[in-house]
Amino acid sequence: MDSGVQIRHQRVVIQNSYKEKLVGILHETGSMEVVIVCHGFRSCKDRIPMVNLATAFANEGITAFRFDFAGNGDSEGSFQYGNYYREVDDLQAVMQFFEHEKRSVAAIIGHSKGGNVVLFYASRFHNVHNVVNISGRFDLKRGIEGRLGKDYLQRIKEHGFIDVATKKGNIEYRVTEESLMDRLTTNTSAACQLIPQNCR
Repeated sequence: MDSGVQIRHQRVVIQNSYKEKLVGILHETGSMEVVIVCHGFRSCKDRIPMVNLATAFANEGITAFRFDFAGNGDSEGSFQYGNYYREVDDLQAVMQFFEHEKRSVAAIIGHSKGGNVVLFYASRFHNVHNVVNISGRFDLKRGIEGRLGKDYLQRIKEHGFIDVATKKGNIEYRVTEESLMDRLTTNTSAACQLIPQNCR
């Protein structure tokens, strides 16, 4: 169905506060409002949910921006397990970019881990009025055993890290003790209580 909206896809590079380049795709409609779409754990801006969300907004005439967090997709940096507030810093760099461009961010939307990141962003910065959390994990202590195996705490204390491998035995990523503790001490409930009442 043709919505009649002219949409230009534009590659945008934004530097985060750690001097890493974050790469994103702007679905430009010419609107002053922008919606920012954040991907999940070990994902990227080019996965179908992010593309579909950005396309749906653009088809309604609202510019959308989907980007890769540092260490994911086309962005610089190294992937880290945990790292929720580091990704909040990336989102802040994106927000500042659009502020500098005199654009208004209508909403921040996150899928899975990105759903937590948008909540943590809204709890720390009070400059966004609409936050959408799609399937973010509320209790970050849950789901770890499924990914890292039983006795993960004992094994990480012993070795300092756990390598997570594919079924074929290829190492996908490393979980350090520091990054695991980062996840275990990140409290979604406490953060949500800091989101202002006027934020939907």
